[in-house]
Amino acid sequence: MTFPQIRLYTGDDGESHFEEGTLELPRLEGTARRSRSYPTTEVSFEESPPGSSLGWHRAPARQYVITLTGTLEFETRLKKTFTLAPGIILLAEDTEGGGHRWRLTDDQPWRRVYVILK
Repeated sequence: MTFPQIRLYTGDDGESHFEEGTLELPRLEGTARRSRSYPTTEVSFEESPPGSSLGWHRAPARQYVITLTGTLEFETRLKKTFTLAPGIILLAEDTEGGGHRWRLTDDQPWRRVYVILK
């Protein structure tokens, strides 16, 4: 069992890139599945209203972004795009370089959880 995951990172060229993958959930006792544990420093919750967008920026820290509602289009400065929706985990690691931008593409607010990693 896995969760879909998108990793957003800074490449050797100093620009943001992304790759699609999965977050593995190895089988544990019974029918429950769980990922490994990750050391964290803080957790916060945020909501942006429908129609929101954010211009070019970098991730402020290496973090998981867990979308609860809303569908977004992310874009890198290299004009590459990906869609982020509930159920897709974003690992934002582009803390340097050109950064990325996003915009909401549906009529829902973007409700999300930020989990800052050590």
